[in-house]
Order: sequence, then C-alpha cells, then structure tokens
Amino acid sequence: MKCKNWPIGVCSWSLRTNVDGVADAMRQIGIDHVHLGVRPALEAKGKEFLAAVQRQNWTISATMIDFPQEDYSTLDSIKVTGGIGPDEYWEKNQELFLGAVDVTVTLGVKYLSMHAGFIDESDVAYAEKFYERIRCLADVAGDNKIMLLLETGQETAEELRRFLEELDHPAVGVNFDPANMILYDKGNPIEAVKVLAPWVKHLHAKDATRTRKPGTWGAEVPWGDGEVQTAAFLDTLAQVGFKGTLAIEREAGDNRFGDVKLAAERLSRVS
Repeated sequence: MKCKNWPIGVCSWSLRTNVDGVADAMRQIGIDHVHLGVRPALEAKGKEFLAAVQRQNWTISATMIDFPQEDYSTLDSIKVTGGIGPDEYWEKNQELFLGAVDVTVTLGVKYLSMHAGFIDESDVAYAEKFYERIRCLADVAGDNKIMLLLETGQETAEELRRFLEELDHPAVGVNFDPANMILYDKGNPIEAVKVLAPWVKHLHAKDATRTRKPGTWGAEVPWGDGEVQTAAFLDTLAQVGFKGTLAIEREAGDNRFGDVKLAAERLSRVS
C-alpha cells in the first residue's frame, strides 16, 4: 500500500498489542511496513520478542527507543522528564540506547528514532550537555552504520535546524511528526518540513488540533481530521523530495485499529 510513491506503514506501539497482534492488524489493513518500538527487546522476554519479529515478513522502516521515566501528562512534565536530558537517568538511558542500536543492527534496519528531549539554548550548561550526549549517541549509531533520527515537536523547526547545523553529524537525521508541531504549539507543519527537509528521513502520519490555552497540549485526532492540512502537507513532502516511509501513528482514542485503518485508506487514495 502506497501514498504517491511512499510506502504506508504503522507505528507498532499505536496498536497496543503484541507482535502477533500487530502482524494481524497489518494483514487486515494491507500494509507491510512498520516503525518498530524495540524496548520490549531489551526487557525480560526480549529474546521471545525479537524472535517473533523475525518471523514476520515485515519491512521495518525504522526502530524506536523510548525511555521509562518520560511523563507526558503535561507539557511541563515532559519537558523535565523527556529524553536524554535528566541527569539521574542518563546512564540507564544510554544503556537502553546502546541496546536499541544492537537490535536495530540485528534486524538490518537503517534508522533508529527517539525523542531526545527539549533543546534549550538559553541554558548554556544544559545545551552543552545536550550536544555532548547526542554526539555520543550519534557516534555509536554511525559506527554501526545506522542513523539516529530525532523526532520533531519539542522545539520549533528553526531551533531544531540550528541544533542540527551546529551538531553537524552525518549520523543524525529527523523523524518528522507534523502533529507534534501542533500538539506542542511549535509552528506550522508545512513550513516546518521545508525548513528541516535536508534531514527528514522518516515520517509519522499523525494529525492534531492546536490548543487554545497556551502551555497545554493540543488534541490528537485521526489522520485527516485535524490541522495538518493533509493534502497540502503531502504535496509539500513531494516538493521537498521526501523519499521515506509514512508510518501511521495514533496515540489517543479508543479505536486505535479503526483509526489506523482509516488513515491508511485516506493515504492510499492520494496519487
């Protein structure tokens, strides 16, 4: 299943089920690309998880590692707890990242994505630490011939671009999530993808509406029902030469399978 020339996939964690459940959902929808969350591979039943994944006839467009301390209940809580920023979790999160690199290599996947946390250039000491940590992780990714993808949302596209230009690391790219630009109230996804185009390797198909109360979350909605302006956004993706996978992500709602299926149908109708 494709949208224009881009493969349509799904984020495994969106379906809130095990590997066999994800596989069943993908068969019903008619997709074979997946953005695979790999933290289960680093937990107690990791070998069983990895074996189950390897039995599938999937194209894994990217892997993803998340971190246990992350608290998304409010914008303030995720700013404090997100990604690799918190010092007290750095060693454990570094260990998880290294494990995710090993899994990514084992599965023969090119990209490993994560939410790195908030880029804050106003705090010089924090910014220096953040650069150092990302560079450390990116060096490991590069040494293993994979690319670390930073997910958009926590900062504006211009702020992220400045960070990427200053970092100047060949093993760092972007997993672009248009809805996150809206959920975090950090700009227009169409303009943002133009700004970040040289780094965008992978994409989440996710939609949202913007908050009317500054400092609070926007609302995630099914693809095509929000403010991403899907037709114009997809046209812009084509214009900037995007060549990756559109991985449907749904992190809200009570009908994840139905919403993912709807998104796949809507995307597949675009030619």
